Amino acid sequence: MAKNSKIEWTDHTVNLWWGCTKVHAGCDNCYAETLSHRWGNDIWGEGKDRKRIKSSFSDLNKYQKEAEQKGINVRVFVGSMMDIFEKPKPISNKTLLAENTGDLRDELFSRISDGKYNNLTFLFLTKRPSNINKYIPFDWEINPPKNVWFGCSPVDQKTFGNLVPMLKKVNGNLFLSIEPQLSEIKNIDLTGIGWVIHGVTNS
Repeated sequence: MAKNSKIEWTDHTVNLWWGCTKVHAGCDNCYAETLSHRWGNDIWGEGKDRKRIKSSFSDLNKYQKEAEQKGINVRVFVGSMMDIFEKPKPISNKTLLAENTGDLRDELFSRISDGKYNNLTFLFLTKRPSNINKYIPFDWEINPPKNVWFGCSPVDQKTFGNLVPMLKKVNGNLFLSIEPQLSEIKNIDLTGIGWVIHGVTNS
C-alpha cells in the first residue's frame, strides 16, 4: 500500500485539526507551528481557535476501505499538526456536530469503538500523557482497543522523568517517540513500553 506520509514509522498521517500550544522543550522548534504561520493560520497558543481539517474522516474511511480490500493492517499517526490529548479548544470552522476539538476527538474514538476502522492501527502521540485517561472512553481504561497505541514524546532527562510515568498509568499498547533527543537520558525504565522510536541527538 502506498504511503501518504513521509514519516518512516507510519503509513498515513491524519490530523483532526491544526494548532496546539507549546508545553516543553521538545516544542521549541515545532515544524507544525512554523507551517501554520507560513500558511497564514493564527492557530497556535492559548486563546487561539484551532482549525478543523475537513478531510480527516473521509481520509480515514478511504484508508480503511483500501486496507480491508487488500486484507492488511496499516498504521495511522494522529496527528502531526496537533496534539490529540490537548484540552478541548474552539475551532474556527465549526459545524453542527463539532464546536470544539473535543467533539472531533470524541467522534474519532466513537468510530474506533464501533469497529469502523478495524484495519487501521492508530498511533496517538501526545506531549500530555496525563490527559489520556481523562479523554478516552471509560471502557477503554479497562479494555483498550487492540488497534490503538498511546505514545508520548520525551526529549531529555526532565521530560522522560515527567512524561513516561504518566504514560505508564494508561492501560493498553504504549510507545515512545524520542525525536529529537536533545540531551542524554539516563536510568531508562522501559517496563510496559512496547515500542521506542528514536531520533537523532542534537549536538
